[in-house]
Amino acid sequence: MQSFDLDKTDVSKLKQAISGDNELLKATLAEYHASEIAILFESISSDDQHRIINLLDVETASEVIAEMHEEAHPEELLLQLHPDKRTEIVEELDYDDATDIISQLEEHEQKEILEDLSEDDASSIRNLLSYDEKTAGGLMNTEVIRINLNLTKKDAIDEIIRQSEEIEEFYTVNVVDDANIFKGIVSLKDIIKAKGNAKITEMVNADVVYVKAETDQEEVAKLISQYNLTSIPVVNDEMHLLGRVTFDDVIDVLEDENTEDFLKISGVSEDEELSGNWIEAVKSRLPWLIINLGTAFLASAVVRHYENTLSHLAVLSAYMVIIAGMGGNAATQALAVTVRRISLNDLTDNQAYRTVLKEFTVGLINGAVTGLIVFIFAYFFDGKPMLGFVIFLAMTGNLVIAGITGSSIPLVLKRIGIDPAIASSIIITTFTDVFGFLLLLGLASKLLL
Repeated sequence: MQSFDLDKTDVSKLKQAISGDNELLKATLAEYHASEIAILFESISSDDQHRIINLLDVETASEVIAEMHEEAHPEELLLQLHPDKRTEIVEELDYDDATDIISQLEEHEQKEILEDLSEDDASSIRNLLSYDEKTAGGLMNTEVIRINLNLTKKDAIDEIIRQSEEIEEFYTVNVVDDANIFKGIVSLKDIIKAKGNAKITEMVNADVVYVKAETDQEEVAKLISQYNLTSIPVVNDEMHLLGRVTFDDVIDVLEDENTEDFLKISGVSEDEELSGNWIEAVKSRLPWLIINLGTAFLASAVVRHYENTLSHLAVLSAYMVIIAGMGGNAATQALAVTVRRISLNDLTDNQAYRTVLKEFTVGLINGAVTGLIVFIFAYFFDGKPMLGFVIFLAMTGNLVIAGITGSSIPLVLKRIGIDPAIASSIIITTFTDVFGFLLLLGLASKLLL
């Protein structure tokens, strides 16, 4: 089975079905998985989404809403539904998915939805709403399989069967004592293979990875990835079992974190929605562009200082663009690699030193190679070997500076508590522009005039 990509044919087919009667629309929707319908929702109006949700059975409708991207605002669609339909859908959702959606609503709107739910469902969702959405508590699902460590094999299997009727799927069996204190996990394989009179306490694996409810979502993702887990238990300070975070939730976290870092490196606020309007985009990007403008004036000041050099060697202006562009690209490469390393692991002093040393070496080699290419060009095209030598030195020096700044600045920002993805790109652009112009024009004024 191939992944589903939004296609004009599918969109056209859905819109044609929407223009027809309900039977045609139902038949068309039956050709698509719930996650595919969620993608198709991006291309139709909210009124059409409302109509489709009401046509779908509760199970499929809940899957569609759960699969909708946050920027498609599934909470608004949910709010528009008839209270009875809405309640059925929310009760069908996993608690973590329901919480993610309801948390996007205003407090009075949340209250309106929760009042229509059963006491148990409403209580579970309210509990999850109390956690920061970017922590393990905010990610976790409270529906878990838990058995007492004093149960026998037969009683444990009976209890697992009973609990599994309320849980769509599970990957591990959690073991607790009489006070709901988390004691470890046990595999179904071990339970099945055990002798008939064996007790769970004899099979439990107490040496397991778990997280506290307040653990940051990035740390949760790292642990699941590092230990190849399908889910990870969540406990409170007293070691009471609260729930679990599953690997599918972590996939969403990693996608969100990567998108956030990419936007920050590009000078775009994480608050700007990818599908937002132009007003939101301007508010998000203009402050960074103004800061960038200020740094551009600094580079311009260097050029003004060497105005006399440029008046005698106008050809340098053509090579200034090359030097600055190459330095900016090299610094961005070093920055991207370093920010990625920081996001995966907190680097030790030795690892940080080796990272900067590596980028220094890469910058030196790449600068020498590209500088040599420009030297050859200047020698044959301009007929000035000394000009080529100056450009070679400037290119090599600027790419070394690019490597050092691109790797060291995010490390320094991280060390002093500033998100390295936010400010690094503007700082390194300033360094490569200023030093690129300074090296080229400074060397030219000394060696060519």
